[in-house]
Amino acid sequence: MKKLSIIMATCFLIAMSYSCSDSFLDKAPQGSAFENSFYNETGINALLTGAYSMVEGSALWTVSWGASITNWTYGSVASDDAGKGSYIGDQIPVNEIERWEMSTTNNYPADKWILNIGMGVNRCNIVLNAISKTEGLAEATATKLKAEARFLRGMYYFESWLVFGDKVPLISEDKIADAATISNDNAPGVVLKFITDDLAFAGANLPATQSQVGRATKWAAKALAARAYLQVLDYASAKPLLDEIIASGQFSLAPKFFDNFRIATNNNKESIFEIQRCVNDINESLNGEVGIGLNAPYAPELGMCCGFHQPTQNLANAFKVDANGLPLFDTFNNTDLKNDQGIASKDEFIPATDLLDPRIDFTMGRRGLPYMDWGIMRGQDWIRDQSWGGPYNTVEKTFFYKSERNTLSTTTGWQTGINSNNIRYLRYGQILLWRAEIAANEGDLAKALDYVNQIRTRAGNEKVMGKVNIYKLPLDVNTGDTWKQYVDFTVPAANYKIGTYASFADKNYAMKAVQWENRLEFATEGFRFFDLRRWDKANPGSMAATLNAFAAADQRVRPEVMKGTSFDEKDKYQPVPQVQLDLQPGVLVQNSGY
Repeated sequence: MKKLSIIMATCFLIAMSYSCSDSFLDKAPQGSAFENSFYNETGINALLTGAYSMVEGSALWTVSWGASITNWTYGSVASDDAGKGSYIGDQIPVNEIERWEMSTTNNYPADKWILNIGMGVNRCNIVLNAISKTEGLAEATATKLKAEARFLRGMYYFESWLVFGDKVPLISEDKIADAATISNDNAPGVVLKFITDDLAFAGANLPATQSQVGRATKWAAKALAARAYLQVLDYASAKPLLDEIIASGQFSLAPKFFDNFRIATNNNKESIFEIQRCVNDINESLNGEVGIGLNAPYAPELGMCCGFHQPTQNLANAFKVDANGLPLFDTFNNTDLKNDQGIASKDEFIPATDLLDPRIDFTMGRRGLPYMDWGIMRGQDWIRDQSWGGPYNTVEKTFFYKSERNTLSTTTGWQTGINSNNIRYLRYGQILLWRAEIAANEGDLAKALDYVNQIRTRAGNEKVMGKVNIYKLPLDVNTGDTWKQYVDFTVPAANYKIGTYASFADKNYAMKAVQWENRLEFATEGFRFFDLRRWDKANPGSMAATLNAFAAADQRVRPEVMKGTSFDEKDKYQPVPQVQLDLQPGVLVQNSGY
């Protein structure tokens, strides 16, 4: 499932085997394949691999950051978790996303539309049509292949629905010829039903395990269906799916939080559906998810590009804890965690001594602490434009270790942060917190407490080690292993503390604890914006209040980035791309407010 080159090679070989005929005039164009070349199990699997190749959001072109499966723009930068980073003049379309000032001609959502609907859904429909036209295919085999294709179609539509809401055209395998006339003006609930129907079929017909990593299983289908139901707070429909996954015994939390973000622990016991990444197999390492290729530290001694996706001060503040190691729900953002904004790397800066949730330093790079095994994060010199991006370095969850460079990272192209760290699209930690949310809503405080505390207990199993004892950080401090002489690796890098909840006083407190745990556990993974939006359904106005309060407070650190902007109802969804409206005038309609 990792390599797009599989489908290219397969198509080429099939094409070559069928491209000759007795008559020169009947010879197919070089490199083409007859449609019926694929009407067999081998051919269908080749087409299915092509459908899988779209899951990363970047397989066919090198500039596809708006289509990334990680949703680092729509789910993270559009929220209070992260900013665009880099500097004001680079990738200007993301400025619109960050400031909730989207234009209908912004190319980022246009890429998301093209990849998910124009390519992903279309490829799935081609697979489904090929299955229906293949004679002699064993029924069990046909059903399994159909289930995989419908899982992928459900996934591509889910990704589209997250970004565009109900304004997506629903094209089934029997409607390909009519696609240009299918409206996107759907009634509420129609898109969700299309998605969950696909996923229900997949969940009923896929195996519990697959021999090839990266292929969908019944559990992946049920987990994604549960997430879809949670977008509209349909707890009743999500609950049995989550209970079934938990009861299966097939998954468990990884021993350490960061095991979900290490190449060495790809495809671990926590993973339910993992998007495979590999590098150096084709030019530009396109199978390495170039959609996050911008999101590497912009540090002279690392020699990488481009410093995008920088965590916010608001997110850093969220990791502060009280004396019991519990979150500061209502006061976390009253004062900012000490940062080095405006302080040169060669000048003295002593890091904060506040009590902190240890997940903070697996989520963001902070001045004066070890950054994985790359050296000491040197603050301003490691930030492309600190006045614009803020003091925190590009997120670590999709990065790699220095010891893995050039073997598990790309050696081609200019986005040299691309690597083999898989994207954990669905994992067991989500299942526990989603089930805890349902329990909190139902007033089942004991179950909500149990699942939240399982996540928090695991979070305490690992801390970033290495107390740095140098407070001025010139360029040469990270030369070779020089930096290690300034670090005491026998003690934690910061003042970490995490505790578990003794009890939940009531369902409102339980829900607040669950929502906070979601943010801390999945920070910068592209979920935050969508979580705020769905929770707004139970507490209307809460999303706007949260994001507008963030925008106001963020100006303490980044004075110009969020100045003069505000979030309103229109901004909950991205606009239908103008290019699509122009291609289908009178057929497609725009999202409200644009």
